[in-house]
Amino acid sequence: MFVIRREPHNPILAPQRDRPWEAVATYNPSAVSTKDGVRLFYRALGSPDALQTPTAGLSSIGTAFAEDGVHFQSRQQVIIPQEPWDVFGCEDPRVTFFEGRWYCFYTALGGYPFGPDNIRVALAVGDTPDHFTERHLITPFNAKAATLFPERVGGDVVMLLTAHTDWTSEHPRPTIALARAKRIEDFFSPDYWRDWHERLSDHALPELRRVDADHIEVGASPFKTQAGWLLIYSYIQDYYKEHERIFSIEAALLDLHDPQKLISRTESILVPQEFYENYGLVPNVVFPTSATLGDNGRLDIWYGAADTVCAKASVRLNDLMRALDPQAPARTFARAEKNPILAPRDGFESRNVLNPAAIDINGSVYILYRAMDAANTSTIGLAVSHDGLAIDERLSAPIYVPRADFEMKRGGGNSGCEDPRIVRIGDTLHMTYTAYDGVHVPAGALSSISVEDFLARRYELWSAPFVLTPEGVDDKDLALLPEKIGGNYLLYHRINNQICADVLPDLTTGKRVSRCIEIMGPRHGMWDGAKVGVAGPPIRVGENWLMIYHGVSRHATYRLGAALLGPDGTTLLARTADPIFEPMEKYEKEGEVPNVVFSCGAIVRGDLLILYYGAADRVIGVATASLSHIIDALS
Repeated sequence: MFVIRREPHNPILAPQRDRPWEAVATYNPSAVSTKDGVRLFYRALGSPDALQTPTAGLSSIGTAFAEDGVHFQSRQQVIIPQEPWDVFGCEDPRVTFFEGRWYCFYTALGGYPFGPDNIRVALAVGDTPDHFTERHLITPFNAKAATLFPERVGGDVVMLLTAHTDWTSEHPRPTIALARAKRIEDFFSPDYWRDWHERLSDHALPELRRVDADHIEVGASPFKTQAGWLLIYSYIQDYYKEHERIFSIEAALLDLHDPQKLISRTESILVPQEFYENYGLVPNVVFPTSATLGDNGRLDIWYGAADTVCAKASVRLNDLMRALDPQAPARTFARAEKNPILAPRDGFESRNVLNPAAIDINGSVYILYRAMDAANTSTIGLAVSHDGLAIDERLSAPIYVPRADFEMKRGGGNSGCEDPRIVRIGDTLHMTYTAYDGVHVPAGALSSISVEDFLARRYELWSAPFVLTPEGVDDKDLALLPEKIGGNYLLYHRINNQICADVLPDLTTGKRVSRCIEIMGPRHGMWDGAKVGVAGPPIRVGENWLMIYHGVSRHATYRLGAALLGPDGTTLLARTADPIFEPMEKYEKEGEVPNVVFSCGAIVRGDLLILYYGAADRVIGVATASLSHIIDALS
């Protein structure tokens, strides 16, 4: 698991109106770490030229320097349009300090209007970062985003580039490929590239696009690690649908000795969310263009935001590399060997058992789970475990059944009491759950019982349930914070696709929630891009709270993530960029609803976090993780 943190000072570089050459936009930064700080190269967009490019600004390449990697000074132009093949603009630099010289690959615009016939890769070379003395046209065909590996691979100079980024009927899709040579001067030869292009497929990386409608482009220069070359690249979902495309950032690991071999990759790890990413010349864009090693083992990812400003984000390199380790496919949690621990059986749970809550009382774990019978009526069953992993007892009758009108069956569909969450506050157990009559929208309900009566199995003493959610509103996934905040109860609930909270003075008057204090929403384009909801009640960790939550992708896969909340239970401090648990086993992929892991509760024993979950809405499993590992990643 890993967390992506945006630089608090973002945007780190913005256009300056008093400098005509960068008055409109400054974006797509290429950062190079030096012994004194960070040298930044960026695309600078000036105002349109009334004669040359009347409807588009003229791009050049600027540079700036910052000792701290944040506050950049000494901004100046270093590459301006001057050659026939770049006279209409120099865009998107990728700079590498290689064997004593500075190499700046850039996108060269040789005509207007811009199109596949006049967009090429060019190269500027210099002995210092602010004075480039050579310039060469590299590709005779349409290409962008070329970059140089920072050292030789197998004795060769190696380039990485995206060929045919702009659509033509002959080349409708982009190809990321490698080019190798014994001397860098070989890349200056048109004959080299004609021969290379004839065998383009031989040089290509494995296909990174998941579907044909998506688009990819080289982002940063490959970053060398012990496990392989780390490639940060641009992934654009639904690229060919102008109003639906999603710009995102992904990571891939290439073989150290044969970088054409793909070892592993992530899904999207950063999508537009902040105002400077959502608003600009081209809204809703994050576009990665470099990666450097920052302080404390953090990888800094530099990117353009909304085609207007420069920004950066960071991730712990070790955490990202662990997520890319093909030998660690279990993510953060390890499944119990005897999974699933509960499966359907005759009677009230003959169809499915799923979505368990859990509470640890006096050394025993009580697992409350949703049980469905042949008539699709849901009740709450109970199993008991002493070690938290193996089931020692399973009751033959439900401990909670539908009693109120709002959860009694109306018709022949699903109905009843679903997806319980349970907390102990003082000497009382409070159970929240989804109540459904099969006709009206599901409602969030609550019932309580004393700890003494629960342990004595006087389940007839559950209090009369009442609805906590607004009438007629699709509001589910209710969970109480296990402690009062300022003398009030804090209730989490889900409005449509986002996690909300509200404060309740008591749990006896039947007061319904009336606010959505937003905790977190889906990240459009990521693994949790369609919907998020609370898993179990948050767990206290020091002064803060750990929230496990479920996220649903646009392909309807249910996975789990982790978030750290502040002492007030509503301030989001950190959130994992990748899922911490996902469907992998057959019993998680195949069932009533395929590709689902869905938790309603977890308990902690020492450093062991024990998570209970429903798998494919059919059976129940358990998995364990180190609590300190999760908190360390979120801190």
